Amino acid sequence: MAQQDLCLVIFEACGGAHFWAREMEALGHEVKLIAPQYARPFVKRQKNDAADAEAIAIAARQPEMRFVEPKTIEQQSRAAVFRGRERLVHQRTADVNALRALLYEHGHVFPVEMPSLDRMTALVEDKTSDLPALIREECQDLVAQIAEKAARIAERTTTLTALASPSDRARRLQTMPVSGR
Repeated sequence: MAQQDLCLVIFEACGGAHFWAREMEALGHEVKLIAPQYARPFVKRQKNDAADAEAIAIAARQPEMRFVEPKTIEQQSRAAVFRGRERLVHQRTADVNALRALLYEHGHVFPVEMPSLDRMTALVEDKTSDLPALIREECQDLVAQIAEKAARIAERTTTLTALASPSDRARRLQTMPVSGR
């Protein structure tokens, strides 16, 4: 592309498109990203690279087409931290559900809410409970994994809060519920 005349380059906004958009812009090309859902209706035959390229080109020519702004490195980095935090939240939820299911198999029923984690932990740590030793060990391992994920989630939350722009923080403060209402 460095050898090509400057031109308009259209990418489907997925995967590494934001990286390549920045690379093309650095070479002087004009870059537009099109959301996949806007290009999809223009695919005429089976999905492959050539059909996708044709669909993207046709979609980009539509006068009413909306494009996506290429993300900066900072935006992509923040998004990666956010996705990492979300992944940890899902993993922690899965671990809590596994713990709840394991305890249920041994006659202990807990509600689905996170506050019941303290009660489940207390049961697992109670050496006088009716849980078999192997089950108690497995549950203790799950509790340790949950605690480790909770700590990592808290770290990511702190990082994301620090990275948030002042306007993001102000908006969050305005939408926070006021206690006592």
